[in-house]
Amino acid sequence: MEKEAQDLQLQIIDQEDHANTTNNLRDRKTESPPGKRNHLLRVALYTFFVFAGQSVAILLGRLYFEKGGSSKWVGTLAQLAGFPVLIPYYFLNLPRTRILNKPVDTKKSSLKMVVFVYASLGLVTTGTCFLYSVGMQYLPVSTVTLISASQLGFNAFFSYFLNSQKFTPYIINSLILLTVSSVLLVFQSNSEKPAGVSKAENTIGFLCTVGGTAGIGLLLALQQLAFRKVLKGQTFKTVMNLTIYQSLFATMFATVGFFASGDWKGLKAEMEGYSLGKVSYAMTLVWTAICWQIFTIGAVALIFEVSALFCNAISVVGFPLVPVIAVFVFHDKFDGIKAISLVLAIWGFISYGYEHFVEDRMSKKEVEVVSEVSPRNGRG
Repeated sequence: MEKEAQDLQLQIIDQEDHANTTNNLRDRKTESPPGKRNHLLRVALYTFFVFAGQSVAILLGRLYFEKGGSSKWVGTLAQLAGFPVLIPYYFLNLPRTRILNKPVDTKKSSLKMVVFVYASLGLVTTGTCFLYSVGMQYLPVSTVTLISASQLGFNAFFSYFLNSQKFTPYIINSLILLTVSSVLLVFQSNSEKPAGVSKAENTIGFLCTVGGTAGIGLLLALQQLAFRKVLKGQTFKTVMNLTIYQSLFATMFATVGFFASGDWKGLKAEMEGYSLGKVSYAMTLVWTAICWQIFTIGAVALIFEVSALFCNAISVVGFPLVPVIAVFVFHDKFDGIKAISLVLAIWGFISYGYEHFVEDRMSKKEVEVVSEVSPRNGRG
């Protein structure tokens, strides 16, 4: 009897899952043309937020070091401290807050566990941002962004161990291409250094940028694991809670690092020695922080308008824009090796995206078959 009751409960849960999925598909199919146009306009707007916010923030981060900034912890805080801009966005009443990954276990996690997750992710975020600051200080911005394009590969690698990511031929092809894309830059990283940067510092910058990119891949995999195991869902509220509290802890850790390192002692001298002036110094950091939050707003919105995969892919595909802009802003060289690296990075991204596109199409076909069979079973 107990086994029969469990089987009946599982059948009810399966029927609810099928009904919810079918309703979502039906809502999409019956959506009016004006609704579709509005959806596309919103996606285009949020994509622009991701592209513009990320590109401008990276360029401003490099500008800080280019014009006299030297504190890696200030550069880290500029990436993190703008999170209060997200708080009003948190209170928006969106028309729908769908669950992207329905949890198997609906039992709520303890407050201690949730806080531990926020703090742990915040610590990883701080370390990642610090490593990127080192890379920004010692490498051309074009090199940093081309290396950063390999974050999809790192994400797939860590997801294999943490989230049972399958390594299909397309994923393996993507990993190889993105790895080769980054390795190629080793051959020209020492020959192209910002002014005043030694060969050793250039090497450190390259290694730190690779480490920061790996950190982003790990962070994305850990967030996915947190949604599935601890936060038990991926609604608008859970995503915003994770985004804000993770940023809060990351900012706290970065502030501790800023004061512990003694960088605060040289802040006044750094501001006075900034070649563009004190006001420009402050504006560079303020707008760096704001632009990163514009990127975050666009990213969170794309998660709910389309999917987390689409958001991650849009973020990565925006990286090639920065090297092109850097040629005009910072007069970075864009030689043959960088061009090949860029092509391989885009090729790797397409391979990665195509695999998930195929998986998404297959899952939708399975849902459509189930939705056609379920009513017949119900009538029978």
